[in-house]
Amino acid sequence: MDTPRKSRRKLYFAITAIVVVIGILLYALADRYLIEKVEIVVRNPQTVKADSVEAADPVAEQAEYDEWNYKSDKISISIDQVQTGTGADMITYFVADVRLSGEATLSSAFAKNSFGRNVIDYSSSIAQDNNALFAINGDYYGFRDDGVIIRNGTVYRDEPARIGLGLFKDGTIGSYDETEVSSSSLLGDGVVNTLSFGPVLIQDGMIADDLSSVKIDTNFGNRSIQGANPRTGIGMIAPNHYVFVVVDGRKTNYSKGMTLDQFAQVFADLGATEAYNLDGGGSSTMYFMGRVVNNPQGKNKERGVSDILYIAER
Repeated sequence: MDTPRKSRRKLYFAITAIVVVIGILLYALADRYLIEKVEIVVRNPQTVKADSVEAADPVAEQAEYDEWNYKSDKISISIDQVQTGTGADMITYFVADVRLSGEATLSSAFAKNSFGRNVIDYSSSIAQDNNALFAINGDYYGFRDDGVIIRNGTVYRDEPARIGLGLFKDGTIGSYDETEVSSSSLLGDGVVNTLSFGPVLIQDGMIADDLSSVKIDTNFGNRSIQGANPRTGIGMIAPNHYVFVVVDGRKTNYSKGMTLDQFAQVFADLGATEAYNLDGGGSSTMYFMGRVVNNPQGKNKERGVSDILYIAER
């Protein structure tokens, strides 16, 4: 028969064991999703590093611009705010029509100029660090440990997992199966950047099938990408002619978000021949000329992300 002392000792050990297990689980979750792990510090040759206190001016000397438009000899950006529906069914989204020529390119940048897990910063901060005129959030590669990640011509991760998107030197974009096309082949074909999220919205001018049932990730903490959600996506009308769409959501009587089918239709209506869904939800952010254009998370509050796509004068 157990004495009171033995019973207390068993209880003590049981509580201690439970506390230890909970501690291990909490650390494992923090290590997976919160603790910053820098793998490579990147010196982006496209980033202007000023030795002086003042940052370089991202605006071209002869550019014409206002709060919604920018035009220089190499870059044309025009942003429209669109609202459909009323009341609880209202949807608010932003469309950026972008045309590039000459040395202007669509570029990518990492948060804190570092590649790694859980290395994050606000899209606007990453944009400012890279003297961007325009930017959107990318694929949040740092939330997962797979996918093919090529940025500015360098392979940072080569763990094929899903349908990715390639951004090519000639100004085109196109989706590909990461499990069937090697990173060396991508580089040989002229890929400069890849994005690993999805799904594909439009391919060869056709809206993708079965968008209502597609799954991308099953990571802990992920919301379903089905239903009406904030969205970020990139589309191409012609080489070096892009459309970027950011949909706000989760704010009653302002914007409920879009389904993937609705999102794909927006790109189709804009004339995109290729379109790809990027990280959405609280990450969805559009930056232009020093300010965040949309309303992230329905609270005017950005969420930290691992990367952006951006455009800057060279």
